[in-house]
Amino acid sequence: MARPEWVTYTDEEIEEMILKLNKEGKSTSVIGIILRDQYGIPSVKDVTGERITEILKRNGQAGDYPEDLLNLIKRAVNIRDHLEENPKDLHSRRGLTIIESRIRKLASYYVSEGELPEGWRYNPKEAALLVK
Repeated sequence: MARPEWVTYTDEEIEEMILKLNKEGKSTSVIGIILRDQYGIPSVKDVTGERITEILKRNGQAGDYPEDLLNLIKRAVNIRDHLEENPKDLHSRRGLTIIESRIRKLASYYVSEGELPEGWRYNPKEAALLVK
């Protein structure tokens, strides 16, 4: 897709906004929503040719783990906390099984892509420390 004609920002200005928002603690998805809603930038990749995560990596501000994997890990940790208080909640137990399956599948993909170190494994105890 070509660069929309209504976007008046230069690539450098967009990059500065992304880095500023990241320093404020915003996630990549939230940064994209802010740029879309407040600055009229429909897609960072269409305008700059790079994704938000690529810009952050180039500037040394990328996180250690991909955002989608971290979000799944947070959900799993929350469900585990819930199950400690409510051990008979079978629906949540099944949900935890499904989410942890997704985590393992996604982690396997990120290891093959080089985003995670070789031999990285999901461990619920370490995940709780990672998220909190």
